[in-house]
Amino acid sequence: MDAKVEQAPHPFDAATQVEHDGGRWQGATSDDYHAFVGQFGGATAATLLRALMQQPERAGDPLAFTVNFCAPISAGRFELTPRLIRATRSTQHWGIELSQGDAGVEVFATAVFAQRRETWTHRPAEMPKTAAYDEAPVYARAGVAASWIQQFEFRFVENEPNFGDGPLPEPASPHTKAWIGHAVPRTLDLLSLSAIADAFFARIFHVRGELLPIGTVSMTTYFHVDAADLAAEPITAVLGVADANVFHKSFSDQTGELWSPSGRLLATTHQITYFKA
Repeated sequence: MDAKVEQAPHPFDAATQVEHDGGRWQGATSDDYHAFVGQFGGATAATLLRALMQQPERAGDPLAFTVNFCAPISAGRFELTPRLIRATRSTQHWGIELSQGDAGVEVFATAVFAQRRETWTHRPAEMPKTAAYDEAPVYARAGVAASWIQQFEFRFVENEPNFGDGPLPEPASPHTKAWIGHAVPRTLDLLSLSAIADAFFARIFHVRGELLPIGTVSMTTYFHVDAADLAAEPITAVLGVADANVFHKSFSDQTGELWSPSGRLLATTHQITYFKA
C-alpha cells in the first residue's frame, strides 16, 4: 500500500487558518502576506471572516462585512473574539475583535450573514468591456517590498501602474481594471473575495505615480453571491475594477467591483484610507 502523502495547504489557507480556543479563536500573521506596515489588510479580513464562518451557530453566508483597522498588527500570534449580536429568521449580525496581548484591540469587524432564498432576480449592472484574462499580460511584481503582492497575480487591462517615474506633474486617473487571482492558482471562494477586495493598489499610487505611506482605515465588502453560487461557477480570477472620488486632508476613498469572467458581479467594496503626501 502506498504511503499517504499529506498535501500542504494553499498559502492563502495557511495564512488565514484559525484554531478554536474555548469560545475564541487563535491565529497568527504570515510572512507571505506582509504589507509595508504590518499585515496585509485583505489577509486579516479573510482570517476574521474564516473565524466567523467556522462558528458553530453561524447560519447563512456573508452578505456585508466591515473591517476597521485600529492599529498595525505586530508579527506573531493574535486572538479573535467573536460575538453574535442579533439573529433573525434570515440574518445574523456578528462582531469580532482582533487583539494582541497588552496592545488591546487592533482590528474590529462587523458582519451580516444571510440565508438567501430563491426569489425575483434582476442584475442591471453590466460588466465593463475588457480584454480576456488570457490576453492580458502578467504584471511584473519584482522589486516590490510588500510580500503580499507576490501572493496574487495581476493582469492589468487598463492603467497599469508605473511607480518609478513619480511624482507625476499632473494627477493621473485613479481608475484601473485588472484580472486578479491567487499567484498559486486556487478556486475562489468567499474568503478569497474578502481578500481580493483589498488587493487593489492604493489609488493615490496611481494618481501620483509614486509609493507613499498609506493605510486602510475602514473597508466594507458587499457580497452579491453565496457559496453555492460560487461553487456552481468555479473560477480562479476576477476582473477587479477600482476607482476613487476624493483625496482630501490625508484621507481618500476607494471603490471596487469584482466580476466573474462570465460577467456576473460577485462583490462590491468601499474603503477609506489614510495617506501622507
